[in-house]
Amino acid sequence: MTDYSITLKPVYSFPADDVPKGVKMPEGWTLSWHQAETLKALRDPSVDVVFNTSMTGDGKSLAAYLEVLQGEYSAIGLYPTNELARDQENQTNDYVTQFKPANNPRVVRLSGAELEIYAENEGLRKSSAIATRTSQSEVLLTNPDIFHYLHRGAYLTPDDSPDKLWGRIDKDFDLFIFDEFHVFAAPQIASVINTMLLIHCTNRRKKFLFLSATPDEQLIQRLRQASFRCKVINPIEKDKYQFPETLKQQQELKSMNWRQVARSIQLNFISLDSGAKASETWLKENAALIASHFQQHPGSKGAIILNSIAAVKRLTPFFQELLKPLGLTVGENTGLSGRATREQSLSADLVLGTSTIDVGVDFKINFLIFESSDAGNFIQRLGRLGRHDGYKRDGIEIPFDQFIAYALVPNFFAERLFEAEAHPLEPNETYDRPFLNNTIWDNYRTINDFRGYYSRWGAVQSFRLFYDLGHRTVPHYAESRERFRESCEKVFNTTLKSVAGRVSGWAKEWQQISGKKGNPIADDACSFRGSSPLQCGLYDLTEPNEADRFKTYDLSGILSNLGIEFWTEAAFMRSLQETATRTQQPIPKGRFAHCLAFMKLVSYREERSNWKFAYSGNLGDKANVYTVQVLTGIEIYQPENRWAAEINKRLRKEGLVCYIMRYPVHEVRLKLRLPMHFQIYPISDNYSFHDATAPYAIAFGQSALLLDTLAYQLKTKGGDPLIF
Repeated sequence: MTDYSITLKPVYSFPADDVPKGVKMPEGWTLSWHQAETLKALRDPSVDVVFNTSMTGDGKSLAAYLEVLQGEYSAIGLYPTNELARDQENQTNDYVTQFKPANNPRVVRLSGAELEIYAENEGLRKSSAIATRTSQSEVLLTNPDIFHYLHRGAYLTPDDSPDKLWGRIDKDFDLFIFDEFHVFAAPQIASVINTMLLIHCTNRRKKFLFLSATPDEQLIQRLRQASFRCKVINPIEKDKYQFPETLKQQQELKSMNWRQVARSIQLNFISLDSGAKASETWLKENAALIASHFQQHPGSKGAIILNSIAAVKRLTPFFQELLKPLGLTVGENTGLSGRATREQSLSADLVLGTSTIDVGVDFKINFLIFESSDAGNFIQRLGRLGRHDGYKRDGIEIPFDQFIAYALVPNFFAERLFEAEAHPLEPNETYDRPFLNNTIWDNYRTINDFRGYYSRWGAVQSFRLFYDLGHRTVPHYAESRERFRESCEKVFNTTLKSVAGRVSGWAKEWQQISGKKGNPIADDACSFRGSSPLQCGLYDLTEPNEADRFKTYDLSGILSNLGIEFWTEAAFMRSLQETATRTQQPIPKGRFAHCLAFMKLVSYREERSNWKFAYSGNLGDKANVYTVQVLTGIEIYQPENRWAAEINKRLRKEGLVCYIMRYPVHEVRLKLRLPMHFQIYPISDNYSFHDATAPYAIAFGQSALLLDTLAYQLKTKGGDPLIF
């Protein structure tokens, strides 16, 4: 292990020198340049889509809702997680309190869980509940999943007109905001493009705003192909940031109303060997360093952000025991944490988690240790540090005296940064943020962006929307339907007629396999995040809050990291209802409707358990197809798992959308440059069952579509799909 340290300069943002006419601000408030420019672009009739690429912590949210806060304007904010939407709800309500707009805009948050509970309480269908909730708001905060599904008609009956929900919503709201857009992969971007085209072709011109420090050039290019008029607000390109090196320079900038966005940070790179537990081991071995930081810097708040939920679950009790004698508290914030646990973590001294949702926002920090999965993830996580001078405790302001970060990075990355022949960084030197960010982008492992997905799969959803626009109840969309078809074919470089043939073929094959109607492949291609055929209902005995114990988790994570007991669906649902009645807290049940199995989470394994998928036939024939297919008869093989037979009883009956490759998983990951969390697994057949390494790799759902994209690109170029 080798350590390197650099210093990052503070960041100051340029104040607006040309505030749009009529803008009313609270006393003492000023706008940054990018906030004023965003408002100008949203008011400009020659602009359809605005991209704000200002740095993390520079007030992109205020830029997004500034027009709403002037009165008589409405917006939908789309956030990739419910936690982020909840945080934005608090922030937007605070803006309304501060700005006091005359119309007092109502802020409503809508998630799948809240929607289900509201519909049950009011005795409404989900479609009616959506219509009611949206009509009661000027600011609607939700996730892009719901936004996507209501445009796809997911909450309607066959007799409903396809625009029953989106027709009203698209007309009532003026602005559609996509936040943290960099977290989306090609399938989600394709879904967003399709929804924007539908709105664009069926309504008067609407405004779209994307907030991300790392904009997607593929998205911008494709939107321009579809005749969207785009404008990028980029403060870095316009020299609207300053990076002072001395205290005197900082004071001069403040005197000219430049706003401090980030403080100076000591950034340490910790070079680690590759391995599933490398970071976890380093944290335990260097626990004294963490304890000494809190002793040397009283009043500190810290966060440890890791890639693995299981690692966080194992490390949280370790640090609780370590820091308790110092009078310090430790909290947890992961995708498996209950709401009460996440909220309680905001008052802790140290939080361990897998997400940055609250870190640097509600949970203000001056000490950060983090892993990262790629360049964008590295920049986003580091951006949560240094945003605040301190925090309040019991009404008393606690100042931070120093900002320190430890980046746990693989050896190859540290070597590229500090040891390669043309290494861009020198230890103990000082750099500004744009230079560091560009350096991270240039030197981190390049991952596949699956750009071929758009032409291969993006138009499948287009075809379904085009088909819906031909419904007998909406003849007035005839011209819009043709415009939509033309735009989609241009953006996705295909014809909807050819897509129709593919969709029909999948439906026939599925009926031959299963004897059922339907189209699992098309359903995955039309879904926002894909289906979850391996999702299981989980009763988490490690969760202290009883109402938060009912969760869902993917089978692969369960097999690798969790100690479980099998449970019946009836017992699970009975316990859920009894808990909801006893605690008087409604627990939404919809997410458990299609779970593969139900289990109790008893403990987290200290070491990842090995397992693989197995197929009772010849996978060579299936791999030679070189395309997405639907398979039944897939099982798991994990000898020490006494519940494997129960799991397989259910699993082998499932028709799974999959893609099979005739290579071991580690080779596929390396040669195809797959992202760290790409869902691909080892699988053996009757002829390779006892091989030490499974010779095949399998991906399901949207991951299968992404692999198919790569193989299709090679085939169209005349290459062998098995040669990477």
